[in-house]
Amino acid sequence: MKFLLKILLVVGYSITLGQIPTSYSLNKSSLNKVAGDTPLSNSITQIVTVGDTIWLGTSKGLSVSYDNGENWRDFYQTEPFGNESAVSMGYYEGKIWVSTGHTIESNGEDINVGSGIKFSSDGGDSWISIPQSVDDPGDSSIVYGINNIRALPVTVEEQNINWDISFTPNKVWVASWAGGIRWNHIDSLEINPNRKWERVILPPDNLSSIKPSDTLNFSLQNASGKFGPEQYLNHLGFSVLGINDTLVYAGSAGGLNRSKDGGISWEKYTHQNQRNPINGNWIIDISAEDDGTVWATCWKAEGTSEFFGLSKSEDNCLSWESYLNGEKLYYHGIRKSDFGSEIFIPSDNGVYRSSNKGITWLQNPTIKDNLTNLKLLTSTFFAVDFSYLENDSYHIWLGSDNGLARLTQNESNDWTGTWKVYISSPEVSSESIAFPNPFSPDEAAIKLKYRFEGGAESVTVRIFDFGMNLVRTVLQNAARTGGNEYIESWDGRDENGEFAPNGVYFYRIDIGNDEPLFGKIIVLM
Repeated sequence: MKFLLKILLVVGYSITLGQIPTSYSLNKSSLNKVAGDTPLSNSITQIVTVGDTIWLGTSKGLSVSYDNGENWRDFYQTEPFGNESAVSMGYYEGKIWVSTGHTIESNGEDINVGSGIKFSSDGGDSWISIPQSVDDPGDSSIVYGINNIRALPVTVEEQNINWDISFTPNKVWVASWAGGIRWNHIDSLEINPNRKWERVILPPDNLSSIKPSDTLNFSLQNASGKFGPEQYLNHLGFSVLGINDTLVYAGSAGGLNRSKDGGISWEKYTHQNQRNPINGNWIIDISAEDDGTVWATCWKAEGTSEFFGLSKSEDNCLSWESYLNGEKLYYHGIRKSDFGSEIFIPSDNGVYRSSNKGITWLQNPTIKDNLTNLKLLTSTFFAVDFSYLENDSYHIWLGSDNGLARLTQNESNDWTGTWKVYISSPEVSSESIAFPNPFSPDEAAIKLKYRFEGGAESVTVRIFDFGMNLVRTVLQNAARTGGNEYIESWDGRDENGEFAPNGVYFYRIDIGNDEPLFGKIIVLM
């Protein structure tokens, strides 16, 4: 299932920018486990690797493996995470940072609610919890150089959620949508988690740059309200990237912003204000290579000529090249090696990788676990990261809307290697179980999990309708070995490739000459 969340502003106005990824139907029924051989959730939207430690942000909060994916620990329904989803993550100088949130329904709409940030300096054994940054009602102005900038106070957590976290020396930066771009001192937060966050003033939509010596007349305001009809998409924060004490990038719903003086003065780059511009003004993700190359995941905002895709600049943002035009892309990753760098970009159509700065791209093949033959049946991927092994090999981690995948490779620029697929499922209390059940074939396949004892057997899996007429043969005479658990998938289609109508169906699993296993499936489109 795709986990998507419509963005609405806290002040009551909505923008038609589309939808964003993430766990972001942030409330889903949970499985009950604290540790196991898979992460708790199959919606993996953030990945951060630190040596052998793999941190995952999911619709069921935070999960971690300390041994490169062999075992997993889950923080869902534990303090201080509760039932919150993990929205964004970052790692800096031994500390893991996690922003959390959930959704509530109001007048038939899903509303984002930020629940702050948690960080740990001991690998997750203990946490410091920071509340969501809000303003006092009287926080209506900010001194900016020679100016006194009017500022709309953001006083509630609704639509105020931290979509991104980044760092510069002793500073943590967040992009918090209605709250815009903000920063705080890391050392001060460790002493006082309630310390107020500093608001960053970005250019309004009608200006391409600001600096403290300018004479300015605008409000820090993302929607019409207290200071009149002004509403600036560039004051809606979505991504942030800290490079060093001076260089910071901030992405919004209105463009890509760059500061060369630590977040004080800003230049803004949009699809409209350059000859060779970025693709679209909604900046989902930003990354930078050691040689200064900047990559930006761009989505179409409001301009009619904008389009989805990936933008790259090699000349300090003066001009941009476009790649994967029309593709809805998510959070990209850059893998460094002795032979250069590769960029990986998840999308609604798989994961693309390029080892030549975007000139050519290779799309991932069908992902199938080399040991269990379990397939990752999805084309929608959100996150990518890398972990490195001692023998010059490495892992590529891919987070999707339907599970996690790990590819083990030696130095290579293609998708060859050994795949491992992680799909969370209920424990098998009998010999077989089907999940999710009921299921909607236009959203996800149903998985049939079974086990048996003994040696090697031939396994056949078939689907029947309520009258016990054959609908589909899912697996025919496949070799399986007893003592293991297996998962097969049915995509809800019959032998002619048509979706089966709503109703009750049965699966039958034949294992050698043993008694077959049966179970019921409910299809709800």
